[in-house]
Amino acid sequence: MTHDTIHVDLGPRSYDIHVGAGLLADLHDLVPWPAHARNAVVVTNGVVWDHYGEAVSAAIEAAGLNLVTIRVPDGEQAKSTDTLAALWSRFAGIPLLRDDVVIALGGGVVGDLAGFAAATWNRGVALVQVPTTLLAQVDSAIGGKTGINLAQGKNLIGAFHQPLVVISDVGTLSTLPDRERRAGLGEVAKYGFIADPVVLELLEERPGSATAGEPDVLREIVRRGSTVKAEIVSEDELESGRRALLNYGHTVGHAIEALTGYGTYRHGEAVGLGMVFAARLGERLDIAEKGLADRTVAVLEGLGLPTRGLRLDPGAVWDVMARDKKARDGVRFIISRRPGEAEVIDEPRRGIVDDVLRSMA
Repeated sequence: MTHDTIHVDLGPRSYDIHVGAGLLADLHDLVPWPAHARNAVVVTNGVVWDHYGEAVSAAIEAAGLNLVTIRVPDGEQAKSTDTLAALWSRFAGIPLLRDDVVIALGGGVVGDLAGFAAATWNRGVALVQVPTTLLAQVDSAIGGKTGINLAQGKNLIGAFHQPLVVISDVGTLSTLPDRERRAGLGEVAKYGFIADPVVLELLEERPGSATAGEPDVLREIVRRGSTVKAEIVSEDELESGRRALLNYGHTVGHAIEALTGYGTYRHGEAVGLGMVFAARLGERLDIAEKGLADRTVAVLEGLGLPTRGLRLDPGAVWDVMARDKKARDGVRFIISRRPGEAEVIDEPRRGIVDDVLRSMA
């Protein structure tokens, strides 16, 4: 079956991203299995495994590996020290050896959790990312970021651990709940503001097709988002420079998630609110072109995503942002000057930020 292949160029850690429909059936051919692997441990959740377990099981059997399935709880709460410890215990019981493979089958939570477990087991075992949500396919499965949350903040414990391959079967997106698909599109919109304006045009011209999950639109969206992310990661693997732009909307978005207990907003919804904040801040600072905030709101509302109604204490938001692992000499913000162009700025005057935060109500 034809599919798109995007290369992440990281020297000896390079790998491919495969994007297309029906790729789970070709998993055994698309994964560059380690030569001495005996076990393939699939970390997933119950809903995902019920949908795709049969196809993945057949592919692993075709690769000649022993399959072990570990189901973890659904939702952001699964990215915890308790769940991580449970994974380590299961790995020990197999036993999972240095040449074996961990396969993350699911959304961003599964990818982050399984990825960190793989990064820390036996000082690092091979990882295959098989993202089944839109958000994971365009963002979290690519680039090697793994981690778990603490009550004090998101992804505060983690490691960079690049996968062997990323296999994005857009056919899996048809089974997503409507809210999850819309939330994923919030993360997709980010790429339009920081690097590829065509992404925004697609979302503006065909919002109904995108939210309905039409395969041709989703494949193009995933291809474009993956291409941007692969190019930026190839240039800046460890987020010392340009990769910070990928956090557009995330500075405040992560604070929203933490202060609402990771349960009120989906990640893409929080990022969307964070992008509205960033666009308004950019205009207030005369960095962003006039009208960017209105366009941001229009794009997100066209996708059925929240753009207002946020009532958080600015002081609490600052406390969370200051603990962010990306903070350096104060809180840095990513601002889009115009679609396709973004930059990192140092901490602006606090009163301006507080005014913009209050405007989100």
